[in-house]
Amino acid sequence: MENCGALSLQSCGWLGLEKGRAKAPELLFSDCWLEKRNARVSKSQDLRMKLVPCKSRAAAPIIKSSCSSKDSAVPFELKAKNLRSTDEEALILKEKAREVAPYLNGACIYLVGMMGSGKTTVGKILSESLGYYFFDSDKLVEQAVGGATVAQIFKEYSEEFFRENESKVLKDLCMMRRLVVATGGGAVIRPINWRYMKRGVTVWLDVPLEALARRIAAVGTNSRPLLHHDSGDAYTKALLRLSALSEERGEAYANSDATVSLQSIAWKQGHGDVSALTPTAIAVEALIKIGNFVNWKEGNGQIV
Repeated sequence: MENCGALSLQSCGWLGLEKGRAKAPELLFSDCWLEKRNARVSKSQDLRMKLVPCKSRAAAPIIKSSCSSKDSAVPFELKAKNLRSTDEEALILKEKAREVAPYLNGACIYLVGMMGSGKTTVGKILSESLGYYFFDSDKLVEQAVGGATVAQIFKEYSEEFFRENESKVLKDLCMMRRLVVATGGGAVIRPINWRYMKRGVTVWLDVPLEALARRIAAVGTNSRPLLHHDSGDAYTKALLRLSALSEERGEAYANSDATVSLQSIAWKQGHGDVSALTPTAIAVEALIKIGNFVNWKEGNGQIV
C-alpha cells in the first residue's frame, strides 16, 4: 500500500487507515502476538495503541447494475425522479461539507447512538465528503483482540474487558485530527469516553426504536451480544432490549454536541417512515447540525 503509515499495538502492527471509501483496514500479527492470543488475552495493557496518521488511496466505488424484470417494470419517470433526488442530495452534501470544513479546523467527529442506527454507513459518507479518515471503534477493538468479534469478546472475556479496550481505542483516536469515528452503542456509558470524544464534535444519530428493531430483526441478532440471548421473535426481543438500553443511555446520548433526529428529517421530507431516508440525507442533516454547533462555539469565543 502506497503512502501508508501505521497504527501499532504493542505486539502487532495495524496497517491501512480508511479514508472515504478506502479498503477496509487489515491487521498484521507477529508470532509473539499470536502466541499471546492463543493463550487468551487477559491484560488490557497488552492492547495499548500508538497511532500515527497515514493516508491510503481510496478504491474507486463499484457500481452494479441489474437487468431483472422487476427493475424493468419500474416506470422510467420514477427512475429519473429518484436519480435526480439522489444527485441533488449528493450536491447538497458536497456544498454543506465545503461550508462546514473550515470551521471544524480538523476536529474529529464522533458518531454515537444505539446499535443499528447507521453510524458506520453515515460515518463513511461524512468522512468522504470532508476528506477525513474513517474509523469504527468496534472494529479496532476486534482487531486488537486478534480478530475476535464483539460477540466473541463478550462471551470469551467479558463486557467489562471490551469496555476497557474500547476506552483505550478512543483515548488514542482523540490524539489525532481529521477523523470520523463510529463508536459502539455503549461507548457513552463511561464518563472517561466523553472526555476523549469532547475533544472533537459528538453527534447523536437518534433513530426511533421501532425502526431500529426492524433493522436488527432483518439481519439477525447473532452479532449483537446484548440481544442474542433474549427469548422471543427477533423483532420483539430487539424492541424490548432496545427500550431498556434507551432508558439507560438516553441522557448520555443527549449529552452530544449535535443531535440528528431521523424522525424530524422524515417529517421535513414528507415521509411517514424513517426507512425512506437515504444515508446521504442523514449525512447532510448531520453536517447542518455540526455547522450550527461549531458556529455557536465560534460565536462564544471558543475553538473547536
